Amino acid sequence: MPQPPAPEYPAEVRARLEADAREVIARYPGSRSALLPLLHLVQAEEGHVTRTGMAFCAELLGLTTAEVTAVATFYTMYRRKPSGDYQVGVCTNTLCAVMGGDAIFDELKAHLGVGNDETTPDGKVTLEHIECNAACDFAPVVMVNWEFFDNQTPDSAKRLVDDLRAGRPVEPTRGAPMCTYKETARILAGFPDTREGAVAGGGGAGPASLTGLRIAKGEAPQRVVRPRDGAHPEDAPQPGSQHLSSHDAPQPTSASDPEHPAGPVEEGGE
Repeated sequence: MPQPPAPEYPAEVRARLEADAREVIARYPGSRSALLPLLHLVQAEEGHVTRTGMAFCAELLGLTTAEVTAVATFYTMYRRKPSGDYQVGVCTNTLCAVMGGDAIFDELKAHLGVGNDETTPDGKVTLEHIECNAACDFAPVVMVNWEFFDNQTPDSAKRLVDDLRAGRPVEPTRGAPMCTYKETARILAGFPDTREGAVAGGGGAGPASLTGLRIAKGEAPQRVVRPRDGAHPEDAPQPGSQHLSSHDAPQPTSASDPEHPAGPVEEGGE
């Protein structure tokens, strides 16, 4: 049984979105190339990509709704159902998982009372597990609306979501200040990011990679001291204390495992 036509946007919403969409489409030599940013644009309007939004994109780009749906359902960055103001993603890929990402995700599910890809009853937080976001130096990583919260623990992650739900100020570890998911979607559609500090402070290689670079150059490795602050100053090590990262420069096997000392295998040895 065929679905009924998608409902239309109200006239004033349609006029505003169409003006923005025309601006986006004009940036591309072929209009269909604008589909990804247009999906972000309609997501910025409703917080997820609706049938109305997909029909709107199809009409302006001369595509079928099937073609638009195929793209919208392929990419995980497009939400297909109502979601929270803050998308809280816990990296559960290999390194983050072994560094505690799985524990963080499990504790957040219990703390929030939601499962993967589910939203709290107040509509504030949607919890999801995410794949690697190229921040392995800072594992385990939590992302909120694609902003980084590095070196998290279960306790710091629970405080983070509590702050988000209570409307308290939250600052990412690096990068731009926080904004809502709808505001993030509009930025991803290609409109100016007016947040202070939105360009500066993104970061590069972290201390673990830089230690590896020093070792590759034959320089003496330095121990990596990594505060597990989780964006909360009270968790940071006090002056003079040592809070060593598990990413410390590798030590000889004999130093860490006396039963299996490092060294060359003798001729004829097993």
